[in-house]
Amino acid sequence: MSILYQIIETKKTEIELNKKNYSFSDLEKLKGFSRAVNSFSESLQNCKFGIISEFKRKSPSKSNINKNCNVNDVIKGYENAGASGISILTDEQYFGGSSKDLILARENTNLPILRKEFIIDEYQILEAKGLGADAILLIASCLKKEAIKNLSQFAKSLGLEVLIEIHNLNELDNCLIESVDIIGVNNRNLKTFEVDINTSKDLAKYIPKEFIKISESGITNKKEIIELIDYGFEGFLMGGNFMKEKNPGIAANNFINNLKKPVK
Repeated sequence: MSILYQIIETKKTEIELNKKNYSFSDLEKLKGFSRAVNSFSESLQNCKFGIISEFKRKSPSKSNINKNCNVNDVIKGYENAGASGISILTDEQYFGGSSKDLILARENTNLPILRKEFIIDEYQILEAKGLGADAILLIASCLKKEAIKNLSQFAKSLGLEVLIEIHNLNELDNCLIESVDIIGVNNRNLKTFEVDINTSKDLAKYIPKEFIKISESGITNKKEIIELIDYGFEGFLMGGNFMKEKNPGIAANNFINNLKKPVK
């Protein structure tokens, strides 16, 4: 049984339990539901390097990344560093996150926030809106084409932007629809956890220009960023590289400042 399958099965149980405790109308009363959405797409297009800094405490591939970090401090550090956006893991069992992390992040930044979650139900999208997210993540490897279409259209109806994550050409073919804003290439193989940024390079030419494209996972240095920009990538989602440090905000600041220096 793959880890992705395990996560999705866990998510189904979580969603049914949450629906019993909080109705759709309850979610619409959450503080974040009435706020104006900040555009993730515009933020990436208006920044030369488009660093999306991620907040996560652990992952299935690394059981402990940074369990003692403070959401407020990290998010403020990311904004001060010059990040273009923030990604918040809200899965608790596998990534150590929570909805509270997203709420706290929203209170501490005006940057656009991506709710990084294993979304399989409209309920989670409504929840994302209520928590203060500006964009949602859909993972092509765990959704059929019809589900991608329906979920992305529902998100757009709420004013949220949609980032869809792919790993190969077959997944990309299911994602080329008007209700998708950003296509992210995940360089991590979800079956083996191996990372190869050539995955982004190989798929870049197949992603139509009307979609913003970002590269995710395994990016660790300036050279890789510059190379990926040459392939048309406008954003780079980075989590572990910053979160593994004692002060993720300072790590992000050092990385982004180095990007700004002229290439020798």
